[in-house]
Amino acid sequence: MAYRESFYRYLMTQRDTDSTDDVTQFANNAQHDLSFPKQEQNYEKLSDYLELNASYLPSMSIFDRAYRMYEDKMMY
Repeated sequence: MAYRESFYRYLMTQRDTDSTDDVTQFANNAQHDLSFPKQEQNYEKLSDYLELNASYLPSMSIFDRAYRMYEDKMMY
């Protein structure tokens, strides 16, 4: 089985303090979330965590978009 990086590690590649893009803002804020499940790859587990703990995420559709980007990247 091929190595697959965690969602958090992928998300950190999307950070940019000068951008106003929703996914980028999610990444910028997640960086400061000390409880974020940094090793997780599973959509459901990440979604559950964010729904309960991520007040910095205004809409779960932002996570959905970021997760699709993550999946696309992991296909290669």
